[in-house]
Amino acid sequence: MPGYVVATIKPWNIAAFQRHKGHAPDWHLITDKGHLNPATLKQIDPRYIFFPHWMWAVPSELLDAYECVCFHETDVPFGRGGSPIQNLIARGYTETKLVALRMVKEIDAGPVYLKEPLDLQGSAQDVFDRTADMVYDMMDEIIRATPQPVPQAGEAILFSRRTPEMSELPKAASAAQIYDHIRMLDAETYPHAFIRHGEFVITFRNAQEQDGIVKAVAEIRKAHASE
Repeated sequence: MPGYVVATIKPWNIAAFQRHKGHAPDWHLITDKGHLNPATLKQIDPRYIFFPHWMWAVPSELLDAYECVCFHETDVPFGRGGSPIQNLIARGYTETKLVALRMVKEIDAGPVYLKEPLDLQGSAQDVFDRTADMVYDMMDEIIRATPQPVPQAGEAILFSRRTPEMSELPKAASAAQIYDHIRMLDAETYPHAFIRHGEFVITFRNAQEQDGIVKAVAEIRKAHASE
């Protein structure tokens, strides 16, 4: 029986693995960069290695040796690159595609196995939680149907990965834009929307917007020396 590897670091993807795959002997979870190595993978001999959310480049020797599949929240080739959900919301998008890609050396440039519609409403955490379960449905479909991935067509539009400094609330923005800015950063492990006030930093979560009024939960703390 072939094995399958899921390599991910985000808590919502790890929780989804436990919900969907649990302790099935042919499924293996890797959450540490150091464990994604030829020796470990040779023991498993996976049919596919799935990457729901991975922060590091995968070595070429692994891409050549195994069928590696990543998941990206834009209708590629539009939106290749970092922070796809935040970049989409900042541009006013309310929906997108979740795509499963064969991984190649160039980021998000590989051929596409599957595409599914993805709603961008709610906080970033809402979107990530929604995506986590969709990913496992797509994994099951890939394993069941073994589709041949189709090369991307069209002009490549690249997104840049956001930096923590970009989480500061814009000084010139509408209420709707402020709401979007807060919600698109409202997720575990992400730098939340913030403003500076003297020696303090005020961060915002759980935003709601109605009739031009934005309400959110604020946390006030002293700025760190590096901020």
